[in-house]
Amino acid sequence: MTARTRMTALGRTEALLLGRNRTALFMAVAMPLSMIGALQALLQAQRKDMPGVDTSSALVLTLTATTLLFVVYYNLTAAYVARRAELVLKRLRTGELTDPEILGGTALPSAALALLQVTLITVGVAAVSGLRAPVNPLVALVGLLLALAMMIPLAALSSAFTRTVETTGITTLPVIMLALFGSGLFVPFSALPQQLVPFLKLLPTTSALALLRIGWLGGDGSDANAPHTLGDTWLPALPYLLGALCWLVPACWAARRWFRWEPRR
Repeated sequence: MTARTRMTALGRTEALLLGRNRTALFMAVAMPLSMIGALQALLQAQRKDMPGVDTSSALVLTLTATTLLFVVYYNLTAAYVARRAELVLKRLRTGELTDPEILGGTALPSAALALLQVTLITVGVAAVSGLRAPVNPLVALVGLLLALAMMIPLAALSSAFTRTVETTGITTLPVIMLALFGSGLFVPFSALPQQLVPFLKLLPTTSALALLRIGWLGGDGSDANAPHTLGDTWLPALPYLLGALCWLVPACWAARRWFRWEPRR
């Protein structure tokens, strides 16, 4: 068996387990969708103060970030903790699977479900409100994939500090809150205290989500002078691309270094 077939087989097993876990399935499917009303009201309130905000595009971006955080980061953290407690991870390491294959194969269903939800959300918003096309689709796609890739090592790292599945909501809450409110998607950087903005731009998830925002809106959506052509978005996106790659490498190293394969004794 090749690495791909081994990971695919493990991914199918994880998909079956996800389908049987009602709590995990609710967090993966219903939670992001249940926030549509609240997010739309928040964005409408922002539109009064910042007329340049494109509400439909901003709604897609915030729902995308929410989906990645809950479907991939939260659910995957809980999955790693549950498999560790059941000694599944320990048994898998005795076979042909390598450590990256185990972590990646476990993440496959969550990642695939997140991409499917993002696609359905985008199509749904476009059908209802006439969604504006991304300024630079390639930058937006790179941002989406980098944000998705970042969630996997963050989940593995968070699982190292999570004793039980029940405490997953507590240990993942700081990352979720910082990613949602510190990435410039829920609240544009222009509306935040400027003393905090340099710090927020250094957060692990900010660079990837900023790429997604720049690729779709050309900026944060509130600046009428932001780049609105494909060529003008490459230069503003470059620092965030480098930042996302600089964070992804140590995140993967830290996850592999501190990931716990057995329950604490």
